Amino acid sequence: MVYVINLMDDIDRLLLSPRKAMYIKFIYESPDTTKTTEIATYFGVDPSTVTKTLMELTSMGLLSHEPYRATSLTGKGVIYAEYLVRRHRILGLVLTHYGLTPEEACEEAARFENSVSKVVIDSMCRSMGHPMMGVCGRISHDPCCCNGPEKRQEKGKSQISAR
Repeated sequence: MVYVINLMDDIDRLLLSPRKAMYIKFIYESPDTTKTTEIATYFGVDPSTVTKTLMELTSMGLLSHEPYRATSLTGKGVIYAEYLVRRHRILGLVLTHYGLTPEEACEEAARFENSVSKVVIDSMCRSMGHPMMGVCGRISHDPCCCNGPEKRQEKGKSQISAR
């Protein structure tokens, strides 16, 4: 549990490129271990490009990758993938509140989701009453959901009153 909390506190430091984030989500949403060729086919890129990216993600501790075999998420990778999926689904849901169709919302969220911090996602989640379902699927909530900003505000208030 401490590992999850520490990772969630530092989640924005793991900021990945949009392509790497898509690979993580693809592997997460795949039913079994994933092969390089499956990823390359899905994204329409060369397998050598996928291998290079997978090696980078492995060095970050997010994947377990055996060349010419299979790729799977590590424990840290699963936690990060769950955050990426949650972020996408919350942003998609927010965008539908502004008149976008579910398809448009999903597409637009994918364009800018990597620029949105966990603090903002938690605030959106809180303002919508911790929704359980988004336009793209079920929204899971991490153990730290929405605690960060409230704790910081409380600390700030107590520090101001102590002065």
